Amino acid sequence: MARRRKTDPRQRHGLLILDKPSGPTSANCLEQIKRELGQPRIGHAGTLDPMATGVLLVLLGQGTKLATYLTGCDKTYSGRIRLGVTTDTFDAQGRVTDESPIDHIRPMDVEKQIASWTELTEQDVPPVSAAKHKGTPLYALARAGKDVPVKTKTIKISHVEVLETDLPWVRFRVRVSAGTYIRSLAHSLGIRLGCGAMLDQLTRERCHPYGLDQAVSLNSLLGEPERLNERVIPMGKALPHWPTLALNERQLGLVRNGAWLPVADGPLGPDGPAPEGCRAVFTDPAGQAAALVEARHKDGRLAWAILRGLWQ
Repeated sequence: MARRRKTDPRQRHGLLILDKPSGPTSANCLEQIKRELGQPRIGHAGTLDPMATGVLLVLLGQGTKLATYLTGCDKTYSGRIRLGVTTDTFDAQGRVTDESPIDHIRPMDVEKQIASWTELTEQDVPPVSAAKHKGTPLYALARAGKDVPVKTKTIKISHVEVLETDLPWVRFRVRVSAGTYIRSLAHSLGIRLGCGAMLDQLTRERCHPYGLDQAVSLNSLLGEPERLNERVIPMGKALPHWPTLALNERQLGLVRNGAWLPVADGPLGPDGPAPEGCRAVFTDPAGQAAALVEARHKDGRLAWAILRGLWQ
């Protein structure tokens, strides 16, 4: 009989909001937390490039079950673009492939092109990225000197603002759908202006529904291990944009057995029965997260479908 793996008693369950520093990869940050704070079961909801700073949602223990429901949220970034320089990674960490004069570029032209980002519906994936082609990351193909296929992805940009224009530098803020490559936006801006461009700085200010004002630096997190408990958002509160509905013991037993609770007969929110498509967090009588659910039609009536069980 296989031995059950021992659980580290320091393992916590929930969400940490990390202010990632520039330099290490997201995976490097997680490895430090795993090793120094005793969190063997760890993940994140949406990676950041090594150069980037800002909000990285770190999932601990059972919190890794929340990844799907946090990665798909909108992201807000601020950053700086340099015109006149093109790199193979589309950012300042890459190899310079071209340099062009920008004497003919007017600030108003740059601002107009950035404002037009809201009209974009797809973009090219950077050739040096973790996106895969036939199971192989594009960056691996690029490093091996192989041809990297051009891949595109659907995006949505809901807000853009130019913060400062001091050519060759341009500062901006943008709110985008999950998975949007900001360095691709910078690269395409350079193409449209005819002078090339690269992303020079990037900060993720918000990963809905969490912002930088709620984040803790990696140094503070690792330097104050005694404060880990207070910094972990518990499972039942990790999706604050979802309503929380309390189950009684009978309902909890049904849910744990996979039953769909009729919306009309199940736990009610402050506004009464939920509409179709509503997602919610079920909690047990003690207030601990029990399941993620969604209101769907089944057998002619609206019921709570179980998306993910959260009980330990």
